[in-house]
Amino acid sequence: MSITTILGIETSCDETAASVIKAGKGKLKVLSNIVSSQTKIHARWGGVVPNLAAREHLKNIILVINLAFKEAGIKPHDIDLITVTRGPGLIPALLIGTNVAKTLAYVWKKPLLGIHHIEGHIYANFISVNSKSNKAKKLRSSDIKFPILCLVVSGGHTQLILMKKHLDYEIIGETLDDAAGEAFDKVARILGLGYPGGPAIAKFASQWKSQVINPKSETNSKFKIQNSKFFRLPRPMINSNNLNFSFSGLKTAVLYETKKLKTINYKLKAILCAEFQQAVVDVLISKTLKAAKIYCPKTIMLAGGVSANIELRNQLRNNLRRYYPNTIYKIPDIRYSIDNAAMIAAAGYYRWKYMTVTQKKKALSSWKTLQPDANLKLK
Repeated sequence: MSITTILGIETSCDETAASVIKAGKGKLKVLSNIVSSQTKIHARWGGVVPNLAAREHLKNIILVINLAFKEAGIKPHDIDLITVTRGPGLIPALLIGTNVAKTLAYVWKKPLLGIHHIEGHIYANFISVNSKSNKAKKLRSSDIKFPILCLVVSGGHTQLILMKKHLDYEIIGETLDDAAGEAFDKVARILGLGYPGGPAIAKFASQWKSQVINPKSETNSKFKIQNSKFFRLPRPMINSNNLNFSFSGLKTAVLYETKKLKTINYKLKAILCAEFQQAVVDVLISKTLKAAKIYCPKTIMLAGGVSANIELRNQLRNNLRRYYPNTIYKIPDIRYSIDNAAMIAAAGYYRWKYMTVTQKKKALSSWKTLQPDANLKLK
Protein backbone atom coordinates (compact mmCIF):
# COMPACT_ATOMS: atom_id res chain seq x y z
CA MET A 1 0.00 0.00 0.00
CA SER A 2 1.61 3.22 -1.16
CA ILE A 3 1.42 6.22 1.15
CA THR A 4 1.83 9.74 -0.19
CA THR A 5 -0.53 12.05 1.72
CA ILE A 6 -0.58 12.02 5.51
CA LEU A 7 -2.68 13.80 8.13
CA GLY A 8 -0.90 14.53 11.41
CA ILE A 9 -2.62 15.46 14.69
CA GLU A 10 -0.82 16.73 17.82
CA THR A 11 -2.39 17.49 21.23
CA SER A 12 0.23 16.35 23.74
CA CYS A 13 0.36 19.61 25.69
CA ASP A 14 -1.08 23.06 24.96
CA GLU A 15 -0.94 23.29 21.17
CA THR A 16 -3.82 21.98 19.08
CA ALA A 17 -2.20 21.14 15.75
CA ALA A 18 -3.05 19.48 12.45
CA SER A 19 -0.94 19.14 9.32
CA VAL A 20 -1.05 17.56 5.90
CA ILE A 21 2.22 16.47 4.31
CA LYS A 22 2.95 14.85 0.97
CA ALA A 23 5.76 12.38 0.31
CA GLY A 24 7.39 12.08 -3.06
CA LYS A 25 10.79 11.91 -4.77
CA GLY A 26 12.55 11.48 -1.45
CA LYS A 27 11.01 14.64 0.04
CA LEU A 28 8.41 15.39 2.67
CA LYS A 29 6.54 18.51 1.61
CA VAL A 30 4.28 20.30 4.08
CA LEU A 31 0.98 21.25 2.45
CA SER A 32 -0.44 22.75 5.64
CA ASN A 33 0.63 23.15 9.25
CA ILE A 34 -1.99 24.70 11.52
CA VAL A 35 -1.21 25.35 15.19
CA SER A 36 -3.66 26.83 17.70
CA SER A 37 -1.65 27.92 20.73
CA GLN A 38 -3.02 28.15 24.27
CA THR A 39 -0.06 30.13 25.64
CA LYS A 40 -2.10 33.19 26.62
CA ILE A 41 -4.67 31.04 28.40
CA HIS A 42 -2.10 29.22 30.55
CA ALA A 43 0.21 32.21 31.11
CA ARG A 44 -1.85 33.44 34.07
CA TRP A 45 -1.18 30.13 35.82
CA GLY A 46 2.55 30.10 35.05
CA GLY A 47 2.28 26.71 33.32
CA VAL A 48 -0.07 24.35 31.55
CA VAL A 49 -3.22 23.25 33.40
CA PRO A 50 -4.04 19.75 32.01
CA ASN A 51 -7.84 19.83 32.18
CA LEU A 52 -7.97 23.38 30.86
CA ALA A 53 -5.71 22.32 27.97
CA ALA A 54 -8.01 19.39 27.18
CA ARG A 55 -11.06 21.69 27.12
CA GLU A 56 -9.35 24.01 24.63
CA HIS A 57 -8.27 21.05 22.47
CA LEU A 58 -11.86 19.83 22.36
CA LYS A 59 -13.06 23.29 21.39
CA ASN A 60 -10.50 23.79 18.61
CA ILE A 61 -9.46 20.46 17.14
CA ILE A 62 -12.13 20.04 14.45
CA LEU A 63 -11.66 23.64 13.32
CA VAL A 64 -7.88 23.14 13.17
CA ILE A 65 -8.23 19.93 11.12
CA ASN A 66 -10.65 21.61 8.71
CA LEU A 67 -8.23 24.52 8.27
CA ALA A 68 -5.42 22.05 7.57
CA PHE A 69 -7.46 20.44 4.79
CA LYS A 70 -8.49 23.81 3.38
CA GLU A 71 -4.92 25.14 3.30
CA ALA A 72 -3.64 21.90 1.76
CA GLY A 73 -6.36 22.05 -0.90
CA ILE A 74 -7.44 18.44 -0.43
CA LYS A 75 -10.39 16.40 0.83
CA PRO A 76 -10.47 13.59 3.41
CA HIS A 77 -10.62 10.93 0.68
CA ASP A 78 -7.19 12.13 -0.52
CA ILE A 79 -5.59 11.10 2.79
CA ASP A 80 -3.67 7.79 2.80
CA LEU A 81 -2.68 7.68 6.47
CA ILE A 82 -3.65 9.32 9.77
CA THR A 83 -1.01 9.87 12.45
CA VAL A 84 -1.49 11.16 15.99
CA THR A 85 0.67 11.80 19.03
CA ARG A 86 0.12 8.85 21.35
CA GLY A 87 2.48 10.11 24.11
CA PRO A 88 4.21 11.15 26.22
CA GLY A 89 2.28 14.17 27.39
CA LEU A 90 -0.69 15.26 29.46
CA ILE A 91 -3.22 12.44 29.46
CA PRO A 92 -6.34 14.71 29.28
CA ALA A 93 -4.82 16.44 26.25
CA LEU A 94 -3.65 13.21 24.58
CA LEU A 95 -7.13 11.71 24.95
CA ILE A 96 -8.65 14.44 22.78
CA GLY A 97 -6.23 13.97 19.91
CA THR A 98 -6.23 10.17 19.93
CA ASN A 99 -10.02 9.88 20.18
CA VAL A 100 -10.55 12.28 17.29
CA ALA A 101 -7.93 10.44 15.20
CA LYS A 102 -9.55 7.08 15.97
CA THR A 103 -12.97 8.41 14.98
CA LEU A 104 -11.67 9.80 11.69
CA ALA A 105 -9.80 6.56 10.91
CA TYR A 106 -13.01 4.59 11.49
CA VAL A 107 -15.26 6.88 9.47
CA TRP A 108 -12.81 7.40 6.59
CA LYS A 109 -11.51 3.80 6.66
CA LYS A 110 -7.88 4.92 6.84
CA PRO A 111 -4.87 3.31 8.58
CA LEU A 112 -3.88 4.95 11.85
CA LEU A 113 -0.50 5.17 13.60
CA GLY A 114 0.24 6.44 17.11
CA ILE A 115 3.52 8.38 17.22
CA HIS A 116 5.92 9.12 20.07
CA HIS A 117 6.15 12.88 20.58
CA ILE A 118 9.97 12.92 20.73
CA GLU A 119 10.16 10.77 17.61
CA GLY A 120 8.15 13.51 15.94
CA HIS A 121 10.63 16.16 17.06
CA ILE A 122 13.51 14.08 15.68
CA TYR A 123 11.82 13.61 12.31
CA ALA A 124 11.10 17.33 12.03
CA ASN A 125 14.67 17.35 10.71
CA PHE A 126 13.54 15.29 7.71
CA ILE A 127 10.91 17.78 6.54
CA SER A 128 11.88 19.50 3.30
CA VAL A 129 12.35 23.25 3.72
CA ASN A 130 13.37 25.77 1.08
CA SER A 131 15.36 28.56 2.72
CA LYS A 132 18.21 30.81 1.65
CA SER A 133 18.85 32.14 5.15
CA ASN A 134 20.45 29.08 6.72
CA LYS A 135 22.73 26.60 4.99
CA ALA A 136 21.88 23.91 7.52
CA LYS A 137 18.21 24.21 6.69
CA LYS A 138 18.83 23.62 2.98
CA LEU A 139 20.13 20.12 3.59
CA ARG A 140 17.81 17.50 2.12
CA SER A 141 16.74 14.48 4.13
CA SER A 142 18.83 12.38 1.74
CA ASP A 143 21.92 14.32 2.90
CA ILE A 144 21.48 13.03 6.45
CA LYS A 145 23.81 10.12 7.06
CA PHE A 146 23.79 7.49 9.79
CA PRO A 147 24.82 7.10 12.54
CA ILE A 148 23.02 10.17 13.85
CA LEU A 149 23.58 11.84 17.20
CA CYS A 150 20.50 13.83 18.18
CA LEU A 151 20.36 16.35 21.02
CA VAL A 152 16.72 16.50 22.10
CA VAL A 153 15.95 19.55 24.24
CA SER A 154 12.37 20.35 25.24
CA GLY A 155 10.18 21.24 28.18
CA GLY A 156 9.92 17.65 29.30
CA HIS A 157 13.03 16.01 27.86
CA THR A 158 16.76 16.57 27.58
CA GLN A 159 18.41 13.58 25.94
CA LEU A 160 21.26 12.52 23.70
CA ILE A 161 19.98 9.86 21.34
CA LEU A 162 22.07 7.71 19.02
CA MET A 163 20.43 6.43 15.84
CA LYS A 164 22.25 3.80 13.79
CA LYS A 165 19.35 3.58 11.35
CA HIS A 166 15.79 4.87 11.00
CA LEU A 167 13.56 4.26 14.04
CA ASP A 168 16.47 2.79 16.03
CA TYR A 169 16.99 4.76 19.24
CA GLU A 170 19.58 4.40 21.98
CA ILE A 171 19.41 6.96 24.77
CA ILE A 172 23.05 7.55 25.71
CA GLY A 173 22.46 10.52 28.00
CA GLU A 174 19.51 12.19 29.71
CA THR A 175 18.59 14.61 32.46
CA LEU A 176 18.55 13.30 36.00
CA ASP A 177 16.02 15.91 37.13
CA ASP A 178 14.66 18.99 35.35
CA ALA A 179 14.70 19.14 31.57
CA ALA A 180 16.33 22.23 30.07
CA GLY A 181 13.02 23.68 28.92
CA GLU A 182 11.52 23.10 32.35
CA ALA A 183 14.46 24.97 33.89
CA PHE A 184 13.86 27.89 31.54
CA ASP A 185 10.22 28.07 32.65
CA LYS A 186 11.10 27.89 36.35
CA VAL A 187 13.81 30.55 36.10
CA ALA A 188 11.46 32.83 34.21
CA ARG A 189 8.95 32.38 37.02
CA ILE A 190 11.61 33.28 39.62
CA LEU A 191 12.44 36.45 37.70
CA GLY A 192 8.81 37.33 37.04
CA LEU A 193 9.15 37.11 33.26
CA GLY A 194 5.99 35.13 32.56
CA TYR A 195 5.24 31.96 30.62
CA PRO A 196 6.62 30.38 28.46
CA GLY A 197 10.06 30.98 29.92
CA GLY A 198 12.31 30.08 26.99
CA PRO A 199 11.41 32.97 24.65
CA ALA A 200 11.24 35.44 27.56
CA ILE A 201 14.72 34.58 28.84
CA ALA A 202 16.17 34.57 25.32
CA LYS A 203 14.73 38.04 24.70
CA PHE A 204 16.21 39.51 27.89
CA ALA A 205 19.54 37.78 27.26
CA SER A 206 19.79 39.15 23.72
CA GLN A 207 19.24 42.73 24.99
CA TRP A 208 22.20 42.40 27.35
CA LYS A 209 24.38 40.59 24.83
CA SER A 210 23.87 43.29 22.20
CA GLN A 211 25.41 45.83 24.59
CA VAL A 212 28.60 43.92 25.43
CA ILE A 213 29.60 41.99 22.32
CA ASN A 214 30.74 43.12 18.91
CA PRO A 215 28.29 41.63 16.38
CA LYS A 216 31.23 40.90 14.04
CA SER A 217 33.06 38.88 16.69
CA GLU A 218 33.13 35.11 16.19
CA THR A 219 33.38 34.29 19.89
CA ASN A 220 31.39 34.92 23.02
CA SER A 221 34.45 35.50 25.23
CA LYS A 222 33.74 39.19 25.89
CA PHE A 223 30.11 38.38 26.58
CA LYS A 224 31.03 35.66 29.11
CA ILE A 225 33.60 37.90 30.84
CA GLN A 226 31.02 40.68 31.24
CA ASN A 227 28.48 38.21 32.64
CA SER A 228 30.92 36.86 35.21
CA LYS A 229 31.50 40.36 36.61
CA PHE A 230 27.92 40.26 37.86
CA PHE A 231 26.93 36.60 38.17
CA ARG A 232 28.74 33.30 37.73
CA LEU A 233 26.35 30.38 37.65
CA PRO A 234 27.42 26.73 37.80
CA ARG A 235 27.58 24.44 34.76
CA PRO A 236 26.13 21.27 36.36
CA MET A 237 27.77 17.95 35.43
CA ILE A 238 29.77 19.58 32.62
CA ASN A 239 32.89 17.66 33.73
CA SER A 240 31.19 14.40 34.69
CA ASN A 241 32.38 11.16 33.12
CA ASN A 242 28.95 10.39 31.67
CA LEU A 243 26.61 12.03 29.16
CA ASN A 244 23.81 12.86 31.60
CA PHE A 245 22.46 16.31 32.47
CA SER A 246 21.14 18.07 35.55
CA PHE A 247 19.49 21.49 35.58
CA SER A 248 17.70 21.57 38.94
CA GLY A 249 20.75 22.95 40.74
CA LEU A 250 21.23 25.65 38.11
CA LYS A 251 17.67 26.81 38.66
CA THR A 252 18.29 26.88 42.42
CA ALA A 253 21.47 28.90 41.90
CA VAL A 254 19.43 31.57 40.11
CA LEU A 255 17.01 31.63 43.04
CA TYR A 256 19.90 32.15 45.50
CA GLU A 257 21.37 34.97 43.39
CA THR A 258 18.05 36.80 43.36
CA LYS A 259 17.71 36.44 47.14
CA LYS A 260 21.13 38.06 47.63
CA LEU A 261 19.89 41.20 45.89
CA LYS A 262 17.77 43.77 47.69
CA THR A 263 16.22 44.73 44.39
CA ILE A 264 16.62 43.33 40.91
CA ASN A 265 16.22 45.89 38.14
CA TYR A 266 15.74 45.41 34.41
CA LYS A 267 19.49 45.35 33.68
CA LEU A 268 20.25 42.76 36.35
CA LYS A 269 17.43 40.56 35.09
CA ALA A 270 18.89 40.76 31.58
CA ILE A 271 22.38 39.88 32.81
CA LEU A 272 21.08 36.99 34.91
CA CYS A 273 19.06 35.69 31.95
CA ALA A 274 22.14 35.88 29.74
CA GLU A 275 24.30 34.00 32.24
CA PHE A 276 21.62 31.35 32.86
CA GLN A 277 21.05 30.79 29.14
CA GLN A 278 24.80 30.59 28.52
CA ALA A 279 25.21 28.06 31.34
CA VAL A 280 22.55 25.81 29.78
CA VAL A 281 24.06 26.16 26.31
CA ASP A 282 27.56 25.43 27.61
CA VAL A 283 26.43 22.18 29.23
CA LEU A 284 24.38 21.04 26.24
CA ILE A 285 27.22 21.68 23.80
CA SER A 286 29.89 20.15 26.05
CA LYS A 287 27.93 16.92 26.40
CA THR A 288 27.17 16.78 22.68
CA LEU A 289 30.84 17.21 21.78
CA LYS A 290 31.79 14.53 24.30
CA ALA A 291 29.24 12.15 22.77
CA ALA A 292 30.50 12.96 19.27
CA LYS A 293 34.03 12.03 20.31
CA ILE A 294 32.84 8.67 21.67
CA TYR A 295 30.36 7.63 18.97
CA CYS A 296 31.74 9.36 15.82
CA PRO A 297 28.37 10.21 14.22
CA LYS A 298 28.15 11.28 10.59
CA THR A 299 25.26 13.64 11.39
CA ILE A 300 24.45 15.69 14.49
CA MET A 301 20.89 16.99 14.84
CA LEU A 302 18.98 19.25 17.19
CA ALA A 303 15.37 18.53 18.12
CA GLY A 304 12.70 19.70 20.56
CA GLY A 305 11.20 23.05 21.47
CA VAL A 306 14.41 24.45 22.94
CA SER A 307 16.12 23.81 19.59
CA ALA A 308 14.46 27.07 18.54
CA ASN A 309 16.88 28.91 20.85
CA ILE A 310 19.14 30.94 18.56
CA GLU A 311 22.18 30.85 20.87
CA LEU A 312 22.03 27.06 21.11
CA ARG A 313 21.65 26.66 17.34
CA ASN A 314 24.48 29.04 16.47
CA GLN A 315 26.97 28.11 19.19
CA LEU A 316 26.56 24.39 18.51
CA ARG A 317 27.15 25.05 14.81
CA ASN A 318 30.30 27.06 15.54
CA ASN A 319 31.69 24.37 17.82
CA LEU A 320 30.99 21.61 15.31
CA ARG A 321 32.70 23.61 12.57
CA ARG A 322 35.73 23.91 14.82
CA TYR A 323 35.98 20.39 16.22
CA TYR A 324 34.03 18.21 13.75
CA PRO A 325 34.04 20.03 10.39
CA ASN A 326 33.23 16.86 8.43
CA THR A 327 30.10 16.07 10.44
CA ILE A 328 26.75 17.08 8.95
CA TYR A 329 24.83 19.52 11.18
CA LYS A 330 21.05 19.47 10.81
CA ILE A 331 18.51 21.65 12.60
CA PRO A 332 14.77 21.83 11.99
CA ASP A 333 13.18 24.97 10.66
CA ILE A 334 11.97 26.97 13.65
CA ARG A 335 8.37 26.41 12.52
CA TYR A 336 8.90 22.71 13.16
CA SER A 337 11.01 23.05 16.33
CA ILE A 338 8.04 23.88 18.53
CA ASP A 339 5.16 21.42 18.94
CA ASN A 340 3.39 20.92 15.62
CA ALA A 341 1.65 18.20 13.65
CA ALA A 342 3.88 18.19 10.56
CA MET A 343 6.58 16.47 12.59
CA ILE A 344 4.07 13.80 13.70
CA ALA A 345 3.09 13.16 10.08
CA ALA A 346 6.77 13.02 9.07
CA ALA A 347 7.55 10.42 11.73
CA GLY A 348 4.45 8.52 10.63
CA TYR A 349 5.74 8.40 7.06
CA TYR A 350 8.97 6.71 8.17
CA ARG A 351 7.08 4.40 10.53
CA TRP A 352 4.89 3.26 7.64
CA LYS A 353 7.83 2.94 5.26
CA TYR A 354 9.52 0.33 7.44
CA MET A 355 6.42 -1.62 8.49
CA THR A 356 5.67 -5.14 7.24
CA VAL A 357 2.62 -5.93 5.12
CA THR A 358 0.98 -7.53 8.16
CA GLN A 359 1.64 -4.46 10.32
CA LYS A 360 0.15 -2.20 7.64
CA LYS A 361 -3.02 -4.27 7.44
CA LYS A 362 -3.28 -4.16 11.23
CA ALA A 363 -3.07 -0.34 11.13
CA LEU A 364 -6.46 -0.31 9.36
CA SER A 365 -8.03 -1.49 12.61
CA SER A 366 -5.88 0.63 14.96
CA TRP A 367 -8.95 2.76 15.70
CA LYS A 368 -10.10 -0.14 17.90
CA THR A 369 -6.94 -0.50 19.96
CA LEU A 370 -4.90 2.71 20.00
CA GLN A 371 -4.61 4.18 23.50
CA PRO A 372 -2.68 7.26 24.71
CA ASP A 373 0.21 6.78 27.14
CA ALA A 374 1.38 9.74 29.21
CA ASN A 375 4.70 7.96 29.93
CA LEU A 376 5.28 6.37 26.55
CA LYS A 377 8.88 5.19 26.07
CA LEU A 378 10.88 5.85 22.94
CA LYS A 379 11.67 2.55 21.21
